[in-house]
Amino acid sequence: MNSCNLLIVRETYTDESVIGKLYLNGEFVSYTLELSWNSNQKSISCVPRGVYDCKVRLAKDSASRSYDHLILEDVPNRSYILFHRGNSAKDSRGCILTGMMRGDNILYQSTAAHALLMDKIVKGKIDRKIELVIKNR
Repeated sequence: MNSCNLLIVRETYTDESVIGKLYLNGEFVSYTLELSWNSNQKSISCVPRGVYDCKVRLAKDSASRSYDHLILEDVPNRSYILFHRGNSAKDSRGCILTGMMRGDNILYQSTAAHALLMDKIVKGKIDRKIELVIKNR
């Protein structure tokens, strides 16, 4: 039984998106892209900074994703916030995207980044608590 800590440090803010760095137990894993802040409104805002629990959600348990992913729990006034594949703000819909490289309002190699994150969690036998801390730089 293992637990892990995820940390997002948000670094680049535009009217369209927020780009950050994702760390797993202190090790850089990927870049992240979220929508810009819009008062935590469903589907059009990034998640408020803070501490959240996450869990692995299997593809078979999802109506919208054909691959395993993470789901955040207990985000105030929000639900179904996922870590999933995607490249730009239009792909986010209020969720957190991962990518191996970043540009202006865009991530690249999202599928590879998501696979890396999930592989580290699965191979690390993370079957207990996954804690996510989101910080603004």
